[in-house]
Parts: sequence; structure tokens; C-alpha cells
Amino acid sequence: MKKTSYSYVGVSFIILIFGIIVVPKIIDRIQNDDITRSESRSKDLQMTVSDKTPLSYLMINGEAKKVMPFSFINQNGDLISNQDYHGKVYLVEFFFSTCPTICPKMNRNLVDIQNTFPDQPDFGIASFTINPEYDTQEVLKSYADNYGVTNPNWHFMTGDTDAIYNLAKTGFNLYAAEVEGADGGFEHSGNFALIDKEGYIRSRTDAFGNPKIYYKGIISQEEQFDEDGEMEDISALKEDILKLLENE
Repeated sequence: MKKTSYSYVGVSFIILIFGIIVVPKIIDRIQNDDITRSESRSKDLQMTVSDKTPLSYLMINGEAKKVMPFSFINQNGDLISNQDYHGKVYLVEFFFSTCPTICPKMNRNLVDIQNTFPDQPDFGIASFTINPEYDTQEVLKSYADNYGVTNPNWHFMTGDTDAIYNLAKTGFNLYAAEVEGADGGFEHSGNFALIDKEGYIRSRTDAFGNPKIYYKGIISQEEQFDEDGEMEDISALKEDILKLLENE
């Protein structure tokens, strides 16, 4: 027999042994669900936390700022309160469905974040409309569907106008106002607030050790910078969400 023939026989023998011994073990592992959800999730996320520094708390009069109680109707007609977010890491935005300027950018970025954390029961988003007179449950349901919202903990909420504006101003110190002549008739902050599992507002710190408080929601991770040279916060926000999910 030629030397090359011996090589072919050897390779064939190795492949046969692999098929007999290794493949059944792989199949058995899959059938017995040994490949855990955490393994698959970590592969899906493909993210790591580059900065292990703990996130800062927003301090008011020496006390960590906690989300004030709220209760509104979501896009599915369910009554949602701050207690529904207890034990979850979540983001907060104020928007309105007919916004022709920054809201579409903000919600596309939120969808990107949503898709970065698939099947994460401890992650959610709270979107409060500042035009509840128009943004009914049905309108918000259509809006959520159009944007591809799949996270069951992403609630688009509507309700009493004064209560929503008080939540924006007092609860989160985020600007929101009905302004005559403004595009769409309203103005509001383009920032997101990050809330931990205990309901506290959290963020990174600046070079001086002060909390940045909010994350810019208008610039996408893909864009990196806006026309004024402002850098995006979405990549940092994703890392900080992961940090709170893993460590708390």
C-alpha cells in the first residue's frame, strides 16, 4: 500500500472515532439542556464591562435620589406603577408619539438597547408621554408595535397630565413642557435616566467625580458623534446596564 493510502486510512479512522464518541455527547448535552441560558445569553450579548468602577448615586441634600411613586396606564391597558419595576434595572424617557424631531431618534436607540439585552427579565424601559390627551392607550400600542417593541417590561404610559409633568420635573429633574410654536407643540429633554433594582437613579461620574446623572439619548452608537461633536452615550449606557444587572 502506498504511503498516501495509509494517510487516508488514518484520517478516516480519526473521523470515525470522533463521530462515535464525541458527537453523541454533544447531542446528549443539548437534549439535557446542559447548555444553560446564561451561556447563550453571554454569547448573544457579546459584551463585557470595561470599567469596574461602581456607578454613582444622584445625591439630593445628602440622600440618594430615589424614583418617586407613579402609577399610569400602559399601551396594553394595564395599570403600571414604580413597584412593577422593583428588582429591575430600567431606563426612563419622556416623549410624545407625534414628535417630529428627537423622539424617533431616542426610541430607535432604545430599541437598539432592548435588542442588546434579549430575554433579560430584569431589564425594562419606562416611556412617559407628555401629550396624554392625544397619546391614548391605543395610540401608544400602535406606536410600540411600529418600533418593534418586544420587551414585556417596556411600558409606554399615559395618564393625568399634571402627574406626568410633576414626575418629569420633580421625580427626574427632566425638562418637559407644552410650548406654543415648538415642533409638535412640545419640548422635552433628550436624555435617559438609568434606574437600579432598588429604584435609585445611577450614572457614571465625570473627571471630577461628580455624577453625570443622565445619558444622551439622541446620538446613536453607530453615529458616534453629532454635528456639534458631542459623543454618544449609548455604548456607555449598555455597559452600565450590564454592570447593574450583573453586580446588583
